[in-house]
Amino acid sequence: MANGSIAVPAGREEVVDFYKHESKHKGIMSWLLTVDHKRIGLMYLVVMIGFFLTAMTLGFFMRLEMLTPGQTLMKPQTYNTLFTLHGVIMVFLFIIPGVPAVFGNFIMPIQIGAKDVIFPRLNLLSWYLYIFGGILALISIFTGAADTGWTFYVPYSIRTTTNVSLTVFAAFVLGFSSILTGLNFVTTIHRMRAPGMTFFKMPLFVWGIYATAWIQILATPVVGITLVLVILERTLGIGVFDPALGGDPILYQHLFWIYSHPAVYIMILPAMGVVSDIIATFSKKPIFGYTPIAMSSLAIALVGYLVWGHHMFTSGMSDTSRVIFSLLTFLVAIPTGVKVFNWVASLYRGSIEITAPMLYTLCFIFVFSIGGLTGLVLGTLNTDIHLTDTYFVVAHFHYVMFGGMGLLFFASLHYWFPKMFGRMYNEKIAKLACIIFVIGFNGLYFPMFIMGYLGMPRRYYDYLPEFQTYHVIATVSSWIMISGILLMLANLLRGLRHGSTAPENPWDATTLEWTVPSPPPMENFDEIPVVTKGPYDREGLKEASLKH
Repeated sequence: MANGSIAVPAGREEVVDFYKHESKHKGIMSWLLTVDHKRIGLMYLVVMIGFFLTAMTLGFFMRLEMLTPGQTLMKPQTYNTLFTLHGVIMVFLFIIPGVPAVFGNFIMPIQIGAKDVIFPRLNLLSWYLYIFGGILALISIFTGAADTGWTFYVPYSIRTTTNVSLTVFAAFVLGFSSILTGLNFVTTIHRMRAPGMTFFKMPLFVWGIYATAWIQILATPVVGITLVLVILERTLGIGVFDPALGGDPILYQHLFWIYSHPAVYIMILPAMGVVSDIIATFSKKPIFGYTPIAMSSLAIALVGYLVWGHHMFTSGMSDTSRVIFSLLTFLVAIPTGVKVFNWVASLYRGSIEITAPMLYTLCFIFVFSIGGLTGLVLGTLNTDIHLTDTYFVVAHFHYVMFGGMGLLFFASLHYWFPKMFGRMYNEKIAKLACIIFVIGFNGLYFPMFIMGYLGMPRRYYDYLPEFQTYHVIATVSSWIMISGILLMLANLLRGLRHGSTAPENPWDATTLEWTVPSPPPMENFDEIPVVTKGPYDREGLKEASLKH
C-alpha cells in the first residue's frame, strides 16, 4: 500500500526516470527543447538560483556601503543603480516566479495525478520568455542601468538619462512569461485532475497554485500596459504620466500597484500551500481546517486586488479613499490569520518531527507573523504618515517577501529534494544552515524597524551618525545570513553528488507525488491513479489500484 489515497501493486516493473529518458534530442538540447514539466521546473530552478545569487551579491555591496556614514565603497549613482537592480532581479526574477515556476511546474501535475501540464509547448515558451527577460535585465547593468528603484516611479523614470527603457522592457517580457504560466496552470488544474479528485480533494499546495494563477492572468496585463506606457513616454512623449505634458504621475502609481500588490500574493500563496503540505506530513495528522485554508487562498486572491491604495496614503487621494483602503488592508489580514491559526492547530497534539523542511516552515510562521503585523502598522492611516518611505517599510517588505517566500522556497527545496533528484542531503547541516540564516535575517532586518521609527529614510546613500550602530548590526548580520544561504546550497550540492539514494517516500507523506519513484518517470504514471480519499488522510485507506 502507498501512503495517500491510492495503492501500488506489488512487483512493479523497473521504470526509467526522467533524467535518463532518451528522446530524439541528445545532451543539452534534450533539456533546452524538452516539453516535460519536470525538466522545465528544474531549468527554472537552476537559472533562478543564479539570479538570486546575483541579487544577493548586489545587496551585499549595498550593506557594505551603509557600514559607515559618507562614501565607503561607491558613489551615490552606483548605489542607486545597485538598489534598483537588486529589487528588479529579486522581485521579478526570483520572488514572484519562485515557488510557482519551479515547484508548480515540477510537483503540481504529479499531485493532481496528471502526466504533464495541459500545454507543454506553452510551458517551454514561458521559460524562454523568462530567460529572455532575465538576460535583458542583466544587459541593462552594462548599458546605463536604471536608477529609479524597482517601482520605476514617474516622473523621474521618464526624465532620467539612465537606460530605464531596457529594464522596463525586461519586466514587460517577464510579465508575459507569468501570464502564460498562469493560463497553463488554471487549465491544467481544471481539466487534468485524476478521476475522483474533486476540488476539495486537491492538496493545499495545488489550491495555492490555483489562486496564484488567476492573479497572474488578471493582474499582470495591467502592469504590462503600464510599463509599455513608460517606454512610450520616454520615446514619444505621449503625456499620459508626465505632468509637464498634462499627464498624471499619480495615475502611474495606481496602475503599478493594482498589479504589484496582488503580486505579493503571487509570491506567497503557493508558498503557503507548501506550509500546509509540510505541516500535515511532519505532524503526522490531517491538516486542521482544510476547507477554510483552501477558501482563504481564494479570499486573499480576491481581496488582494482591492488594497493597492495603501501604498499611496501620502501620494494624494481623498480621505474617503484612504479610509476604505485602510479598512480593506485590515480585512485581507483575516484570511491570512485563518491560515496561521489552522497551521498551529494542526501542530496541536501531532507527532511532530523536526526535519529541515519543518524547521524552515516553523521559522516562516514566526518571521511572516512579524511581517504581517507590521503591515497593519503601515496600513493604519496615522502611523503610515510617519513611517512611509522610511526603513520601517524596507524591514516590513523583506520580512514579508524574503522572510515569507524566501524561507518557504528553501523549505520546498528541502522537502521535495529527494523526489526531484533521488538523493538525500545531510539533515544536520541543513538544520544548522536554517538556524544561521534565520539569526542573520532577523539581525539584518529587525534594526531597520527601529531606524524607520526614528526617521531614517529608505533608499538614501548616506545617513546621520546616530543611525550607524543600527547599520553596523544590520551589515554584520547580513554576513551571517549569507553564510547560512551558502552553507545550505553547499549541502544540497553535496547531497546531489554524494547523498544516499532517496526512497520513494522518505517523509511518510500522503500526497500523490510520493507514490511515484524518486526521481519520477518521464510521464509520472503508467496509468492515471483513481483518488478515493482526501490528500492528508492517513487512516482507513481502501484505495483504488494504480500501476506505474
